Amino acid sequence: MDYKKSKAPVNTVTRNIMDLCEETGNIYETVAIIGKRANQISMEIKSDLSKKLAEFASYNDSLEEVFENREQIEISRYYEKLPKPSLLATQEFIDGNVYFRDPSKESNKE
Repeated sequence: MDYKKSKAPVNTVTRNIMDLCEETGNIYETVAIIGKRANQISMEIKSDLSKKLAEFASYNDSLEEVFENREQIEISRYYEKLPKPSLLATQEFIDGNVYFRDPSKESNKE
């Protein structure tokens, strides 16, 4: 997933709580959904970064080689400039790209 193409802001944005809880009807449920999605995004980003940095791993690096590896520095800078996972998750929730369900509500309908 390319998080750089996301419309999520890089900095924190003040949002209206009532707008966020319209879909669920409960702000706590909304925060829980966004928090769980942020954890998923964080794990995806971490695994992507680990895979890319694993290419540069060698077990006999000297100290000079560690500091001069420009490609590794560029990859790290790319991931540092990405929006935080909580901002990405909030933007996905606002855009309606997050699927969620409450099993307790579904069982009550039957």
